[in-house]
Amino acid sequence: MKCEHLIFIRNRLGLSQRKLADFLKVSKSTYARWETGEKIIPLTHLIDLCNFANISCDYVLGLTNIKKELKSKISLNNKNIGKKLKEIRIKNNLTQMDIAKVINTTQSVISAYENGLVTIQTSFLYDICIKYQVSAEWILS
Repeated sequence: MKCEHLIFIRNRLGLSQRKLADFLKVSKSTYARWETGEKIIPLTHLIDLCNFANISCDYVLGLTNIKKELKSKISLNNKNIGKKLKEIRIKNNLTQMDIAKVINTTQSVISAYENGLVTIQTSFLYDICIKYQVSAEWILS
């Protein structure tokens, strides 16, 4: 993931790390770790940042270097995300176990994601987007 994209967005907004951290309801040190790449921004905060900055989550995640606005606001909907994940899996003729191996998790985690029982981890979302060449924004829409 491209940490410099987070820095660019923050600078474009004209905010300090502290101010953006306050908006996202995290500590300044937590936000700073996202910018350095020491930690990965959780999906809920990624969505809040994208909506606030009106910028594509594909750009924030570094899936593209094109700075484009959101097509529409993103809301966290685990059921819809699960449907999209299942669609990707079926389109690629894979089992839940196949996907689990690709992103280094278990079949039960994939099942929980597909059934909308839990929120997908940002790192898993990123890995799926890279491996299967899909947009994170499409998955989250």
